[in-house]
Amino acid sequence: MTRKIVFVHTVASLVGLFNDLSKEYLPEVEIYHVADEMLLKLVLAQGGLSPFIYQRVAEHVVAAERAGANVVQCTCSSISPCVDATRPLVGIPVLKIDEPMVDQAIQLGRRIAVAATAPTTLKPTTELVYERAKAQGVKVEVEARLCEGAYKALFSGDAQTHDEIVRRNLRELMESHEVIVLAQASMARVADTLSAEEKRIPILASPRLAMEHLRKVLDSMD
Repeated sequence: MTRKIVFVHTVASLVGLFNDLSKEYLPEVEIYHVADEMLLKLVLAQGGLSPFIYQRVAEHVVAAERAGANVVQCTCSSISPCVDATRPLVGIPVLKIDEPMVDQAIQLGRRIAVAATAPTTLKPTTELVYERAKAQGVKVEVEARLCEGAYKALFSGDAQTHDEIVRRNLRELMESHEVIVLAQASMARVADTLSAEEKRIPILASPRLAMEHLRKVLDSMD
């Protein structure tokens, strides 16, 4: 029987990215997408997660299971805490986009920088680094860096200014850290524009690492 995966997005533009990655990593799997941009807009407007947002994420996950999904992959770090609350409600894996990335960062260094353009992703990802490090018995130092002005520029359609702000912050963070974690999937594109000489330390983005983990989860079901 063909496996089915449901991706839950809060940014509709990520559908194309994960369609392409699915063709590369999961060519035999049926892929479905739920794009609920209201979730991220509410998180940004309210400055955090509300009971309604938890409920909304749970509804998407439960509906995915009832529709026959074998795995649900959430692609937004801002709603990662909702995944923890939702997992007990279903009998299928519900995956966070940033867990594989954070685990790799902990393996690569103890001085870790978390970079974000949206303030709502900074806290969940930073907390996840500490949580995963504690579970592994590792002590880490984490700097949470908000790339001020980048998200506003991107939201207004000025991708060039967004990219310049992110690049400047990444260069600064490389001076005093061993590894950088990008808290948003949308930042991966900017990191790719840095030359090999500029990337003096690993800069980790979540999409490919999440897909590699998703592949392993599916293979373990056989």
